[in-house]
Amino acid sequence: MTQLQQLRFFLTTEQPCGYLPQTSQSACLDPLQPIDADILGALSQQGFRRSGSMVYRPHCPACAACIPVRIVVQDFTPNKGQIRTGKRGQQLEVIEQTPALTDEYYLLYENYIRTRHADGSMFPPSPEQFRDFLAHDLPFARFFEFRLNDQLLAIAVSDRLPDGLSAVYSFYDPDDRYYSLGRQTVLWQIEYCRQLGLPYLYLGYWIRDCRKMSYKIDYQPLEAWINGVWQPLSP
Repeated sequence: MTQLQQLRFFLTTEQPCGYLPQTSQSACLDPLQPIDADILGALSQQGFRRSGSMVYRPHCPACAACIPVRIVVQDFTPNKGQIRTGKRGQQLEVIEQTPALTDEYYLLYENYIRTRHADGSMFPPSPEQFRDFLAHDLPFARFFEFRLNDQLLAIAVSDRLPDGLSAVYSFYDPDDRYYSLGRQTVLWQIEYCRQLGLPYLYLGYWIRDCRKMSYKIDYQPLEAWINGVWQPLSP
């Protein structure tokens, strides 16, 4: 805690919320503060999240809909749909890489954003956006490639922390109808945490009334950071 007490934070100005029809505000770590896995891990334990070079936690005066959540890896029990997805995923090869902007990565990302998020704040995509959002040279950041016969199908962007992985983002072939690639990236990271002996997979924020975020409740047991304490969050 002493280390965190020495950090400086700033409030952003109010801006349109990307998930609910209202404005939003965040508490952000001083952008001049160097971050390592220990600092990011300690902040993740208190509900913060990394997006590009920004480490933040929602701080909306009149709203508490964004709830930090994490999967308890050792106790995770897949449901029937997740079991089927996991079996299909056994055909895929996963390769760990250092984050980078490459033509192959960007083409997959661009196709994903244009197909799945054309109505969102990340549209239109650009190489500069990709670099600023995902390809920072940070020692704890990882790209996990999901490939089938050398064909790139998905990328899971993840931070390796002292007590777990933090799932930053994933993007994948939007035309896939077989592998359920979004679910696939989460299930694989759960298993990878288990192999590494890490207790948690941090999933960012769960929002009950937002379809794009509500899926996270399907991964049980799930813990939520509420009123300064991690506690079980059931469906």
